[in-house]
Amino acid sequence: MPHVPPPKRHPYDQWSPDARALDVVGDKWTLLIVRDLAAGPRRFVELQRVLPGISTEQLRSRLNRMVADGMLTRRRYREVPPRVEYELTERAYALMPVIGEVARWGYDWVWSSPRASERVDLGAIFRVAPGLLKPPADINATISLIVEDDEHGPYTLIADGGKVTVQEAEAERADATISGSRDAWVVAFAPDGGLGQLRIEGDRRLATQLLEGLALRTEQLARATRAA
Repeated sequence: MPHVPPPKRHPYDQWSPDARALDVVGDKWTLLIVRDLAAGPRRFVELQRVLPGISTEQLRSRLNRMVADGMLTRRRYREVPPRVEYELTERAYALMPVIGEVARWGYDWVWSSPRASERVDLGAIFRVAPGLLKPPADINATISLIVEDDEHGPYTLIADGGKVTVQEAEAERADATISGSRDAWVVAFAPDGGLGQLRIEGDRRLATQLLEGLALRTEQLARATRAA
């Protein structure tokens, strides 16, 4: 029997698996914290950077709760100034397919071009890849993603054994590299956009397959065809 987190201050108080799950992951920011740690450990200030809108106190409270729930580990380094890193546990990483399905629903029902109030962080979309992409098991490839006018990245997608992992680091060896400006990437992920403004070097077929899967372009086209 896995570790059962202590009851929350305001639990649903229903003996059902979905209510128990939402007791742990239903708070605002929790799933986005899982998403943003999917690429590896981060420090507190790094999480603040990728989570616009969360206050210092909110983030501290949420991280403490997630550690208590067995979702995160907290590692302290004996350095000056002190350094603390947070990392997903196995139970938290198991949520990535759930986050992928939430992203899929978002693409289907509420997606649009960026709103004026929204911060555009392409890394937030790239970090959903482990939950959203399901490549054939025989594909073993590394794809480098570069947003040229972004201070963060590059990002690396690694497909192996039917699963995808993401790293926020430069690939030692990439089978393909996809690069472009931030605006070109926004067009690629917009509902009516396309990949034409991005540059692809290396295995173009493989790069396009993974990128269209991340943007759900293939599924969008299939639904449009069925509707016609």
